[in-house]
Amino acid sequence: VAHFPTGCSKWNPIEHRLFSFISLNWAGRPLDSFETILKYIQTTTTQTGLQVTATRITKQYAKGTRISDEQMAALALFPAQELPKWNYEIRPQPAGAEPTPPAATPLPPATG
Repeated sequence: VAHFPTGCSKWNPIEHRLFSFISLNWAGRPLDSFETILKYIQTTTTQTGLQVTATRITKQYAKGTRISDEQMAALALFPAQELPKWNYEIRPQPAGAEPTPPAATPLPPATG
């Protein structure tokens, strides 16, 4: 999972490779419905062959779901090599196994 520092969207390659072409495709026309938004995203292409797919997910998720400290501690979270302060790996573990770090130490438990 990669997070970019606040105010640093210029580092995000998706914004340069994808969003600019979507913006050019809708060219300032009103985005007045989800269907309109999806149409402009789905019909975005580039001369080099980029084709965009997009789907609207209408599932309603329950609000207020809480994760216990035990559940958080059971996750195999490890800092990424690049920007470890913001980026991390979540690795699956066999049932009952202790998390084993790839080459880094596990992140401290979340607080707050």
